[in-house]
Amino acid sequence: MAKGYWVSVYPAMSDPEGLTAYDTLAGPAVQAAGGRSLALLPSRGGRVVAHEAGIAYRTVLIEFDSFEQAVAAYESEAYQEALAALPDGYERDFRIVEGTG
Repeated sequence: MAKGYWVSVYPAMSDPEGLTAYDTLAGPAVQAAGGRSLALLPSRGGRVVAHEAGIAYRTVLIEFDSFEQAVAAYESEAYQEALAALPDGYERDFRIVEGTG
């Protein structure tokens, strides 16, 4: 069964500290749904080399055991509560993708 991934990119963040309430709720919601954080860059000390457009936006990559599990995690009540905590001033490009194998 192919894995599922959440891929989030934040092209606009008015105040990175404003994500604290979201992070506090989202982390446990994702973990409870079986998600594993693979990358959170560059805000947590990870390195980024940005090519083409050259913009190193905050990027989050979370892995789930299946695509269906990733979708269910997003739709869960706990994660929807986290989404409600995202403050104004944030632009987020979020997608759920299925792995290739």
